[in-house]
Amino acid sequence: MEISWLQAVLLGLCACLASMPGMGGSSIGNYTLGRPLVGGLVCGLILGDMTTGVLVGCAMQVVYIALVTPGGTVSADVRAVSYIGIPLAMVALSSYGLSAESAEGAALATSFGTMVGTLGTVLFYGTATINLVWQHMGWAAVEKRQYKKLYLVDMGLPWISHLACSFIPTVIMCKMGTSVVELIKTTLPMDGLAMKTLFTVGSLLPCVGIAILLKQIIKQATDFVPFLFGFVLAASLGINLVSATVVAGMFAIINYKIKMLSARGVPAMAAEEEEDI
Repeated sequence: MEISWLQAVLLGLCACLASMPGMGGSSIGNYTLGRPLVGGLVCGLILGDMTTGVLVGCAMQVVYIALVTPGGTVSADVRAVSYIGIPLAMVALSSYGLSAESAEGAALATSFGTMVGTLGTVLFYGTATINLVWQHMGWAAVEKRQYKKLYLVDMGLPWISHLACSFIPTVIMCKMGTSVVELIKTTLPMDGLAMKTLFTVGSLLPCVGIAILLKQIIKQATDFVPFLFGFVLAASLGINLVSATVVAGMFAIINYKIKMLSARGVPAMAAEEEEDI
């Protein structure tokens, strides 16, 4: 598999949109388009192999499933994972002749995603640093009551930051990364110690994401039951992560509606009690 310049440009554009607040807000940009699960689908459509893209995205999403950015502090940039790590992982899988469904393929994909995600933090902080310039310009416009300039500061100038720290690096790394993958393949054979170590580390990386998620959501012993339900479902029925995600989404919707109905019923019950008194 080889990434063309057009495909690299499209991936770079998606990397920009995934981190732009103007892309319908952070909910659509950073928290949807920038997630590896969605990024895998987008990369698969662009590179012409949707199945591999989705499977690679699922494998990387498990690693970063509980990633949060408190106060702007990031340990890994999922934007880079989605639009640099996933395409390079797809190229690597094709080069090594591995299937994304295999354990070795998933381990290789997560390893590539982690390496790129760590590198992506440099791009993230680079974008934030350049945006400070536009922020100062915005404050100066507010002090002068030139409020119309805020549209340029909020929606126009940040594109410069993202073009410099998202678009250009993504295009270059996706296009030039193909030759790097071929070099890795030549230098590090499948049966070598380095690749076996990479597979072992890559297999353990999803445990990190799951452990962080457990630490956030498990408050009491009974919380383990719904958490482990998906894993039991996958083991007993043999379904993959995509199918388990759809099932989990259905349960999440049901749980959300039940909680909304309960919340609406509390004020009504309180009003009836007051009338009885």
